[in-house]
Amino acid sequence: MKNASELIDQFVSENLRVKAQFFQENKELIAQTAETIAHGLRSGRKVLLFGNGGSAADAQHLAAELVGRFGPDRSPLAAISLSTDTSILTAVSNDYGYEKVFARQIEALGHAGDTAIAISTSGDSPSVLEALDMARSKGLFTVGFTGETGGKMNDRAEVLFRVPSRQTPRIQETHLLLGHILCELVDRELFPGIYPTD
Repeated sequence: MKNASELIDQFVSENLRVKAQFFQENKELIAQTAETIAHGLRSGRKVLLFGNGGSAADAQHLAAELVGRFGPDRSPLAAISLSTDTSILTAVSNDYGYEKVFARQIEALGHAGDTAIAISTSGDSPSVLEALDMARSKGLFTVGFTGETGGKMNDRAEVLFRVPSRQTPRIQETHLLLGHILCELVDRELFPGIYPTD
C-alpha cells in the first residue's frame, strides 16, 4: 500500500497532467468564451451560475469574484449564483421538484444576452440539464463545465468544457482554475487599465 507521501505525489501529478492537457486543448475556446461573457456584461447583461454540491460552491465562488473583485479594484460585475438563496431553493424544490430548482430561477431572471454557466462534474444532473434547456430557450449564452464524457450536457450548451478526467476532485480542481482564468480575461477585456503592463 502506498504511503501518504507517495499518494500526495500521485494526486499532484494527476492534477497537473489533467490541467496541462485541458488548457492546451481549450486555450482558444476559453479566450472566445471570455470575450462573449465580457461583451454581455458590457451591454448590461449578467452571468448566472449554478451547480450542485462542490459545483454549487464553485458557482458561488465565481459569482463573488465577479461582483466583488477578482484582482485589482474595479467596478462590480453583475453575477448571481443560483444555489445560495435557501428560501427559493426550498420553495421551488417543495412545489415543483428539485430538478426545477435552477430552471425556475433562469425563467424568472434570465434574459437574452445573459450568460448561464452550468457546472456538473458528471454532466448528468437533472437540475443542471433543465436549467440549460431553459437558458437556451430564452436566448442566453450557455457555457457548461463538466468531466471527460460530458454526459447528458453534450449538445446542451453552446460551449462545453470537458475536463479530461473521470475523477471528481481532479475535475473540480480544473473547473476552479478555468473559472479564475475566465474572470481575469473578462477583467482585462472590460478594464484594460487595471492590470500592470506585462
